[in-house]
Amino acid sequence: MPIRFRLLTEDDVKAVLTMDDLIATMTSALQRFSTGGVVQPVRSVVTVNEHAFFGVMPAYVRGASDASLGAKLVTVFESNAARGLPTHLASIALLDPDTGALRALLDGRFITEARTAAVSAVSSRLLARKAAASLAIIGSGVQARSHLDALSRVHALRQVTVWSPNKLHRDQFVKDVGKDVAITAADHPGEAVVGADVIVLATSSPAPVVENGWVKAGAHVMSVGACRPTQREMDPALVARARLFVDSRAAALMESGDIVLGIQEGRFSAEHIVAEIGELVDGGTAQAVRSNGGTARTGDTAPVVVGRRGDSEVTVFKSLGLAVEDVTAAQLAYQRANERGIGTEMTL
Repeated sequence: MPIRFRLLTEDDVKAVLTMDDLIATMTSALQRFSTGGVVQPVRSVVTVNEHAFFGVMPAYVRGASDASLGAKLVTVFESNAARGLPTHLASIALLDPDTGALRALLDGRFITEARTAAVSAVSSRLLARKAAASLAIIGSGVQARSHLDALSRVHALRQVTVWSPNKLHRDQFVKDVGKDVAITAADHPGEAVVGADVIVLATSSPAPVVENGWVKAGAHVMSVGACRPTQREMDPALVARARLFVDSRAAALMESGDIVLGIQEGRFSAEHIVAEIGELVDGGTAQAVRSNGGTARTGDTAPVVVGRRGDSEVTVFKSLGLAVEDVTAAQLAYQRANERGIGTEMTL
């Protein structure tokens, strides 16, 4: 019997997903992941060479009426930049959770770009100070653009500063987005970071790009680069100083050099990770903050995870990207495309 599936290009996906959709969807996905509603291993990574990786990211999201099943195949080839191609490419296969049959094949590059920023926005809504109004972005690529879009939806930003090592790139970034927001380019990363309420690190650097002393008290830092255990983009003193949150404990302790190397160097232990972001989510809002640190119990209820404990505390969110984020985003795109007749129906 032939299997019919829907093919969705990048343009198709962009036509049916908005950043607001993704922020809401990622909030739910992160909560499901951290409360046992998702079956998902840590991604398998094949090293092609020192600057090229291939990852496989499967997930099954449980649900009586909204289950989803699928996998993302993602590559990171740094040499693609010289070829005029994206360094990150991806495809997502969405499967029928009842039969295992192919349901949809989607371009995953845009989903990866947008859902990463949406997850950062969830973390910033939960952990940044409520009055946060200044943003520093280290990096000027697609993640920098996507993060500016996402964070503008959860904060009333009055000041945005960007730095990246290539002056032409950062100046072009300012030119491209300046019509929508007041933004300036800095000549030094410290100049961008000093005084910022919210800081995004979206780099391909294998070594720290931000120093602890640049980060003011009360800042929230989101690190979305350095996704291998030998790489770090944060000053280890900053990670040790901050209240640390992750998307997945299991992944962070295997994949994040900012955490793995810090533990190996004796700067902190695995318990330095306060919580997964999904543990802070309760119907889309932050759990009540307690003043005694760690977790707290109220009567016989489950532990309440503490987020920010005060306006002077520095918080860090280390994002590695989860298969559940890709699969739930793909499921939403497929449903919308199916309803609107977008994409191409094909047969295996």
